[in-house]
Amino acid sequence: MIHSLSLSDVLADHARSRPEVTAVVDGELRLTYPELDERVTRLAAALERLGVSAGDRVLWLGQNAYAVLELLLACSRLGAICCPANWRQSADELRFVLSDLTPAAVFWERSETTEQLREESWVQAGEEYERLIAEAPARDFPQVADTEPVLALYTAAFAGRPSAALLSNAALVAHATSLLVVRQMEPGFTFLNNGPLFHVGTMMFCLATLQIGGTNVFTPAFDPEEVCQLVDAERVTQAFLFGGMIDAVAKANAGGKYDLSSLRFVAHSAEWDDMITVDDSPWCRSRMGGYGQTEVGGMLTFLGLAEGGAGFAGRPSPLAQVRILAPDGGEVPVGETGEICARGKTLFSGYFARPDLNAEKTAYGWHHTGDLGRREPDGTITFIGPKLRMIKSGAENVYPAEVERALKSHPAVADAAVIGVPDPDWHQAVKAVVALKPGAEATADELVEHVRGVLAAYKRPRHVTFVDAVPKRGFTPDYDALDAAHGGGNYPGT
Repeated sequence: MIHSLSLSDVLADHARSRPEVTAVVDGELRLTYPELDERVTRLAAALERLGVSAGDRVLWLGQNAYAVLELLLACSRLGAICCPANWRQSADELRFVLSDLTPAAVFWERSETTEQLREESWVQAGEEYERLIAEAPARDFPQVADTEPVLALYTAAFAGRPSAALLSNAALVAHATSLLVVRQMEPGFTFLNNGPLFHVGTMMFCLATLQIGGTNVFTPAFDPEEVCQLVDAERVTQAFLFGGMIDAVAKANAGGKYDLSSLRFVAHSAEWDDMITVDDSPWCRSRMGGYGQTEVGGMLTFLGLAEGGAGFAGRPSPLAQVRILAPDGGEVPVGETGEICARGKTLFSGYFARPDLNAEKTAYGWHHTGDLGRREPDGTITFIGPKLRMIKSGAENVYPAEVERALKSHPAVADAAVIGVPDPDWHQAVKAVVALKPGAEATADELVEHVRGVLAAYKRPRHVTFVDAVPKRGFTPDYDALDAAHGGGNYPGT
């Protein structure tokens, strides 16, 4: 396998070529690349002792931590698959993940939700996790083919339940390489993992930082004051920040309490720009733009490869191809709208245990993204919007079918439809249009709390409107009529 290069191989090479570089920082924990390599080897052996073998799934139920990267790298070394689950999900949602993914090992952090679900065999983060590594032997592992899946990220809940997109070692290495070129990452690059690692937007930068031999700093979740402290203390180059998060960090550093000059980031406001070093890489000059999704490893197109281009999604990654296809699989003419389809080195390996969906998504030899786009005369790509409806609330994707399923599980609800309405802070807010059963009663607050009980809090409706009947187009809600009647709008791509 002389042509293979896995995440495990990348780590092993850094351990030899960067023996003094700090690979990981998490609180008081600091690991050089050789130290991280040894721990990953021991963790892989520990996973074997737990019964994990090639192709098995390992689930992380917790917030950001160094253990997420270690588990991913150990799975790469073993040929297994690591899945960092969305810790913000409800107990019902996590039960689905457990039953769907059937993990061979589960690692968990204590929370109200995990306390409801935990089993005796699960390994708790902290002392138990560290003991597991310390007691395992450090031994050699045979090389694993880089075509094997190593990362599972749940996404695409269009049908009411999410699916786990499987990304191979080769795809992740390829995407990391394309990203670090566009971002112009250099040795010494330090990334603050303050965004969720179950989200490809954070994970792709974590792995690009690993690829270049930089330093990954971990913090459980976004906290503006802590971001300031860590940027100052660790001389962070980039963090997972956008919009309101940038404003919050600037506010936390009012008066210049912390030195944020190491942060090479996109221009945002006069106050922000004075605190940081405005970066001149194509990624930051283009305001971190492009088009992407989990299934393509993160970014499929980059604005940084098409500065001044007509299409506001930019041009494709150098390691991927993009076509705009009609329903019959033919390429549509320039200037016409079709589905954004792709193939190449960064593409995922399919969804876990979804053979029918995988066949549908790879029709005509291309991955069908489910999004509409247009090729402009200058060759750049414009993203139009999802073929199926999606709501964008902050950085989170909310799929109406998922929230509708939760609403319909309430005993008083006869039918429900969900739309997105413009929101000044979150871009969109979730609005539920609900028809109650004859003689049944339910308040808006009651329905909101019901949804909160079965889905992550960010998916709950912020507004509820009661109607006699939900308008239909065939068997599905007439979303255009609902938008017109109830103020829907601001959807991605519009």
